[in-house]
Amino acid sequence: MTERVTETKLDIRPPDVRQVLLDAFGLPKPGLDICLCVIGEGPLSPEELAEQLDYDVSTVRTYLNDLVEFGLLEKSQLNRESGGYVNVYHSIALDEMREETLVGFYAWAGEAASLIEEANLTKEDYRDAESEQGLNEVFWERFRDGRPTN
Repeated sequence: MTERVTETKLDIRPPDVRQVLLDAFGLPKPGLDICLCVIGEGPLSPEELAEQLDYDVSTVRTYLNDLVEFGLLEKSQLNRESGGYVNVYHSIALDEMREETLVGFYAWAGEAASLIEEANLTKEDYRDAESEQGLNEVFWERFRDGRPTN
């Protein structure tokens, strides 16, 4: 019989920003380079980033759009002295980024915990029902389309 874990003694260290961006957001190296450059150097245009990082400007724009969508960067417009404007990208406040990441993690962890609880209930139901089917079949029937069914 399994027992519920109530206490743990983990040595928790803050994660490396590079590793979080790689793991949590699935950023490949160009996306990571672009994000870290904007975070470190302040507002930059796609053209400035492409020149600085030696990437094609279309690649930079693609990743910038993804980074804005992920909530890691913000986009604003600066007026040019010669007229018109240019889009520039800058990082959101680190406290805001940290808070959004934590809220997302807690939501994910809550959902994961409820799925684990549902899996445990499924296992108990299986034992009680003395089903003809194997545990795998009973378990996965309850989780069609990624959602537990009752």
